[in-house]
Amino acid sequence: MKELVTRLITAVIVCGLLYGSGLAMVNVASADENQTSSQQVSANPSPAGIADLWRAARMGAEGTTSSQSPFHGALINQYPAERLVYRSDYLAPAIMLSVFGMILVFAAFVAVNGPSRLEKGFSGVEIKRWSRFDVWLHWIGAIPCLILILTGLTLLGGRYFIEPWLGEAAWAGLVGFSKEAHDIMAIPFIVGWFLMTILWMKNQFLASYDFKWFLVVGGYLNFGPFKGKHPDAGFANAGEKLWFWTFAIAGGLIVASGIIMLFPNWVEPSRSLSLLAVLVHGACAVLIAAFTVVHIFMATVMSEGGMECMVSGYCDENWAKQHHNVWYDDLAREQKLEYRS
Repeated sequence: MKELVTRLITAVIVCGLLYGSGLAMVNVASADENQTSSQQVSANPSPAGIADLWRAARMGAEGTTSSQSPFHGALINQYPAERLVYRSDYLAPAIMLSVFGMILVFAAFVAVNGPSRLEKGFSGVEIKRWSRFDVWLHWIGAIPCLILILTGLTLLGGRYFIEPWLGEAAWAGLVGFSKEAHDIMAIPFIVGWFLMTILWMKNQFLASYDFKWFLVVGGYLNFGPFKGKHPDAGFANAGEKLWFWTFAIAGGLIVASGIIMLFPNWVEPSRSLSLLAVLVHGACAVLIAAFTVVHIFMATVMSEGGMECMVSGYCDENWAKQHHNVWYDDLAREQKLEYRS
């Protein structure tokens, strides 16, 4: 009997302990559920709370983080979200059009109009137009510029127009090479842009006869009332001056924005400035690319004898008289013509 009572008491005590443990577990679970519910409420505030949060962020409120990078406290970007699509929806097709579109336009023009021939043919007498340093400077700027256009075209628009034709593996190799080449060629381009802008500026200011040059399209048209018209031009004609100032201004913006992107640790740009640099860089590249195509066509196909100027530094005397008569007459009057021996 005594043993039975002892077993009953032990069973009651064990049941009591189990019941108490069960209550405790239920209370803990309930507390955890309440805490989780509270966190969910905090993580999903009311619409008014969300509005207040974003309003504070846009007014410059900063958070805390262990990051030591520049602008680490900035919670969000301040620029409108639609700017993100400018690069893909506008600049990418624009640079493709500026290169390949202009090539097609000029190819068609040359096919219909033909090149601008020397009316009196080559004289066989050559006069100095550019110094050897100027010729080297031209190519120091021109070769990197061409490589930058091709690699920039790949980086800006290749994802949309080239990758679908190559596939992922080939595209990865091409874009990797383009990125490295673009960064390397940026340095000689900056040097060439700076020196050409400073040293060649003196001959690039507009004169009164330059407006007449535009009216007859430089005398390059071989039909109608424009045929045989050779407007006055100084050392640089009006078209070359337009190209120079486009290169100087747009090229300067390309250099400035490129430095921001190439040396972010040195410049430490904000997120908004970084995006602005990307957009400015792409927009100016579109302009430079289009003018470069025009410049190449005008110097090679369109102007008979024009390419020789940037190969040897000398030009045929008849070419100088026909395309840059004001410059030639000034040198002749001042007896400063230098003939090639």
